[in-house]
Amino acid sequence: MKSYFVYIIKCSDDLLYVGVTNNIERRFEEHQKGLNKSCFTFKRRPLELIFYQVFNDIEQAIYFEKKIKKWSAKKKLALANEDFDMLEILSECRNATHHKYKPDN
Repeated sequence: MKSYFVYIIKCSDDLLYVGVTNNIERRFEEHQKGLNKSCFTFKRRPLELIFYQVFNDIEQAIYFEKKIKKWSAKKKLALANEDFDMLEILSECRNATHHKYKPDN
C-alpha cells in the first residue's frame, strides 16, 4: 500500500513550509539541496523537518495539507511539538459573536 506524507519544514528564518509527498526522505533532500530555485524554501536553507503525518489515501493527505496551510505558525508549531493542549487553545474560536461569549438569557 502506498503512503503519503504531509510535512512541515522549519526554515532558517523560522518561517514554516507545509507540503505533501509520497517519499518524505527524497522530498526533504530536494528541499535541502535547493533543487528548485523557485521553491519557497530555496533561499531559506538550511531546513529542519519538524513534523510529518502518514496517510494511506492521497485525498486525505491533500485535505490535511490544505487545512494546516491555513493555520497560524503558532498552531503549526504546537502540532509539530505534539502540544495538543496548546493546539486546542489556539483552535478555539475567539470571535465575540461565538456562542461561548454570548450572555445567557
